[in-house]
Amino acid sequence: MKMTILAVGTKMPRWVDEAFDDYAKRFGRDIALELKEIKPEKRGGGVTAERGIAAEHARLIAALPPRARLVVLDERGRNWTSMQLAAGLKDWLADGQDIAFVIGGADGLSAELKQRADLTLQLSAMTLPHGMVRVMLAEQLYRAVSILNNHPYHRE
Repeated sequence: MKMTILAVGTKMPRWVDEAFDDYAKRFGRDIALELKEIKPEKRGGGVTAERGIAAEHARLIAALPPRARLVVLDERGRNWTSMQLAAGLKDWLADGQDIAFVIGGADGLSAELKQRADLTLQLSAMTLPHGMVRVMLAEQLYRAVSILNNHPYHRE
């Protein structure tokens, strides 16, 4: 199974890349975690938020793995616990379907992409830096896999 994180934004601070890479390499042979950075649309010069979101939408759609389950991150999404994420991941693993997680840009995601999603998930009701969201999502996915494998990483 492959999990892909599509994240609008490039040129993250080094600590973001290092932390993401650290979690990504912890997954075993059966699950791969990949990050695809999507170029953000430049704002200003007549480019409205709506036009920027539309341009980023097109790039996200083009980068989506074929037939992957689509999970978008949004502050208005479902607020799952780590245990609930593990249960969801268990079901997705049983389906054998790849999963694509989408982190939007500064102005968010298109309504069309949110409607297309199989799940809209919230990491926090607070607005977070997008680089931090990458790291938090990678950590939570690793935690979910650890829970499923009865690894002592997660403690209740």
